[in-house]
Amino acid sequence: MLQFITHTNDKFGYIEGAEEALKGGCRWIQLRMKNSSLEEVTLIGKELRILCDKYEATLIVDDYVELVTEINADGVHLGKNDMSIENARDVLGDEYIIGGTANTFDDIEALISMGANYIGLGPFRFTTTKENISTVLGIQGYKDIVEQCELKEYNTPMVAIGGILSEDIEEVLSSGMDGIALSGAILNATDPRLETENVIKIINNYYNE
Repeated sequence: MLQFITHTNDKFGYIEGAEEALKGGCRWIQLRMKNSSLEEVTLIGKELRILCDKYEATLIVDDYVELVTEINADGVHLGKNDMSIENARDVLGDEYIIGGTANTFDDIEALISMGANYIGLGPFRFTTTKENISTVLGIQGYKDIVEQCELKEYNTPMVAIGGILSEDIEEVLSSGMDGIALSGAILNATDPRLETENVIKIINNYYNE
């Protein structure tokens, strides 16, 4: 599974970047607009919903639980300092996807106990797209956490996130991760659409080997 997390650079805005990823075959978009107003996120979110419908893609909103129904998103992703999974579930009900960010096995246990549908585990390495970055995990960090999850028989999907490049994907998946979340690796590529296609090919080849 590939998740694309929206970002902006000199060439692409939120919508344009997401569209490149969608054209390349990505079918899971997380709208991340830190430090933006509710009005801005709502406007972009509604436009992105139309685009995701065109490509039959899942749309997740980062942080803004109160905007999920407003823009008709499929769910929300919550960081460690955002609303709790439990409170978000009280607001949204069971029909929406709720994911959470984890950096440690303790974080994962807490998220699973609160009913998270998936977990974004990272960062894999240092990334410039996120402020106040947590301890970098690397491959060994992923392997250690996956081993702990297996001992507890946890099966909530875990998506690797944070500074991952195409050349890292096979090794990251081999550590036990269920998916990859990318932002800058796609948006800052010479051709984001082709890079998305390449990433999906790497993922598919890994699972078909």
